[in-house]
Amino acid sequence: MKTDAEIQKHVMEELNWEPAIHSSEIGVAVKNGVVTLSGTVDTYQEKKIAEKAALKVAGVKGIAEDIVIKLSYHDQRTDTELADAAVNALKWNVLVPSDKNKVKVENGWVTAEGMVDWAYEQHAVRDVLASITGVKGISNLVKVTPKLNPADVKKKIVAAFERSASIDANGIHIENVGDKVILTGKVRSYSEKREAEQVVWKAPGVAAVENNIEVRIPSYAELGREL
Repeated sequence: MKTDAEIQKHVMEELNWEPAIHSSEIGVAVKNGVVTLSGTVDTYQEKKIAEKAALKVAGVKGIAEDIVIKLSYHDQRTDTELADAAVNALKWNVLVPSDKNKVKVENGWVTAEGMVDWAYEQHAVRDVLASITGVKGISNLVKVTPKLNPADVKKKIVAAFERSASIDANGIHIENVGDKVILTGKVRSYSEKREAEQVVWKAPGVAAVENNIEVRIPSYAELGREL
């Protein structure tokens, strides 16, 4: 099992490896496998990239994200300018049904509301807004309208898990509560836990995912037995 010092070292190396991040401006602290990211970045997108990079590292159990966005003079926009940019960006993105969504901006924080048919459309709204220069934060309140019954959704998720080479389907349990999917069980890495959640989001009609999967890091003795 990795020590906190080893996890910290590997997270810092992962941040250095990511070309979109100015890693020298990001601090990394680790306690009991939980990583705290601090410091400043230029954009909201860079902030989220740093978070995803840290989650890739084996042994990471969670993220506490305290990064502050420090906009340059040229990147600063009024709320009106951000709202106009957000509306146009959503309008021209083919993955987003812009006629079903609205945005509002307050102090650089963009809130999106509306309804879509698929989770990927909901996620596309978030990604589009994250790419806009000047955004300081995002609240994605867009809701997914379910179209399949829970039993069909569960069958599709189980089949997707079994097809995946990176997910141990036997270690994960699936429960449907209306349009919400609850995941429990144990996996060996945070990336596997994250991958399982991403697979669920691809299922039609899923509006919410509660990921209660535990990350169980195998001991060196267990790894030796497998070799």
